[in-house]
Amino acid sequence: MHHVTLDTWSRLSSPLHRLDARAKIVAAAAILLSLVVTERSYAVLLPAYGVLITAAALVGRLPPAGLLARAALVLPFVGSVAALNLWGGDATRAASVVGKSFLSASTVLVLLGTTPLHALLRGLESLGAPRFFLMVAQFLYRYLFVLSEQAQHMLQARRCRAPLPHRGSLAGSAAGVVAVLFARSYGRAERIHQAMLARGFRGHFVLLAPTALGRRDFVFLAATAAALGSIHLLLWNL
Repeated sequence: MHHVTLDTWSRLSSPLHRLDARAKIVAAAAILLSLVVTERSYAVLLPAYGVLITAAALVGRLPPAGLLARAALVLPFVGSVAALNLWGGDATRAASVVGKSFLSASTVLVLLGTTPLHALLRGLESLGAPRFFLMVAQFLYRYLFVLSEQAQHMLQARRCRAPLPHRGSLAGSAAGVVAVLFARSYGRAERIHQAMLARGFRGHFVLLAPTALGRRDFVFLAATAAALGSIHLLLWNL
């Protein structure tokens, strides 16, 4: 199985990785909510939250370059909104849209990069998220790996049987390749589902080692609340 980057990050070892998923979800939600409701002193707000998120990434031992590159993927989507604000003469609002979007994406990436998906979904379920939504997310995540694995197997088999064809022939055979890929992936997914049912799956994933909130989780939440409170107090006094 070829894991994606975030999945690889989530299996590292750090103080942040060892925290309960519920504590990290609540902390991330608090940061995101705080970013949304704050509407003043952007020159102080954005660097302050940047320092907080950077500190979390360093504690989680996440690679800074990879984190920044993936957080920057949201910028093309918010660029049009920022451009409209800039066109209307509100450069401050444009900068806040870009900055808040980038910081929000970084917060979510730190959460995903320090929490395995099964623990994240179980934490969301414990916090009251709809079970159907979590089940769809779990299966989507699993079967994206199935699709990727089948594509890699087909590519490897093709390389073993023939040299790389001309670009024109690649474009012409793309539809057939995609059809075969989805057919094989569908068959593999069916076999996986049957194997899950044979092992007792009844619509709910069960963790073999259930976790409980401990002292370090409450210390982490208190530290996050103190940091957010300090930022808002600083902004209030400006």
